[in-house]
Amino acid sequence: MLYSRISSNLHETSGPVIVFLHGLLGSGEDWQPALGHLNEWPTITVDLPGHGLSALESCNSFRDCCNQISDALLTQIASHRPIVLVGYSLGARIAMTGVAHHYFSSLNIQQLIVEGGNFGLQSEEDKQIRLKNDSHWADRFNNDPIGQVLNDWYQQPIFSSLKHEQRQELVTKRSVNLGSAVANMLMATSLAKQEYLLDSIKEADVKTHYIFGEDDDKFSQLAKQSSLSFSSVAQAGHNAHWEQPAAFAKIIYTQIQTHLTV
Repeated sequence: MLYSRISSNLHETSGPVIVFLHGLLGSGEDWQPALGHLNEWPTITVDLPGHGLSALESCNSFRDCCNQISDALLTQIASHRPIVLVGYSLGARIAMTGVAHHYFSSLNIQQLIVEGGNFGLQSEEDKQIRLKNDSHWADRFNNDPIGQVLNDWYQQPIFSSLKHEQRQELVTKRSVNLGSAVANMLMATSLAKQEYLLDSIKEADVKTHYIFGEDDDKFSQLAKQSSLSFSSVAQAGHNAHWEQPAAFAKIIYTQIQTHLTV
C-alpha cells in the first residue's frame, strides 16, 4: 500500500480534498511549502511507488500505478468525496493518464491541475529516442552512486532555470532515494510508454487547468498550444510549486473557488 499523509482537517468536513502527486525523485513532502497556503481545504499527499515512504513499493505500468493510488486514497476517504487532483511532472503524467483512461473510476475526481506535465509523444521515432534516454538513466540509477547520478541529472536542459545553490539543494535532498527503485519507476512510467493524452483530457468530464513556471520554455509552449486553461508562475522554472509555493497555491485556490462548489 502506498504511503499517504493526510491533513488534520480531513475528517472535519465533507467538502473537496486536494490530492497531490509528486514528480520523479520526490515525495509527498515536496508539497509542504505550498500546503501552508492551502489550509482552507483538507489535503492528501501520496508517495508514489519507489519514492519516499513508498520506496519499497513498485509498479509495472501506468495503470498499475493508478490502481495503487486509488487503493491508497480509498483507505482515507469515501469514494463519493470530491477530489481535486494535482500532479507535478511524473505525477502530472500519471494523473492525466488516470483521468484520460478512467483508471480512477472508483474516485470522484472533479478537477485536474497539471504542473509541468507532458501530454505524450506522437511519433514512434520520438518514443524510441525517449526510451533509449530513459534506459540510459535507469542503468545509471541502478549502477552508479546516486549522488553522482543526480549531479548529472540536474544538469539537463529542463532544469536550466535552477541556480547553483538550488541544484545542490536538490541533489542533497534527492540522495536519500534508492537508485534501483527510481530506475524501476522511471522505466515503468517512461514517457515512451505513455499514450498521447491531450485529446482524451479535453473530452473527459473533468475540469483541467495547466500550471507552468514562466522560465520553463518547453512546458509553457505545451500549455499555450494545448487550448487548456493555464496559469504562469513568475520567477519559476519547471518546479514552480517548490520555487514559488505561495503563488502556486494561490492558483489552486482560485481554480477551486472558481470552478468547484464548496
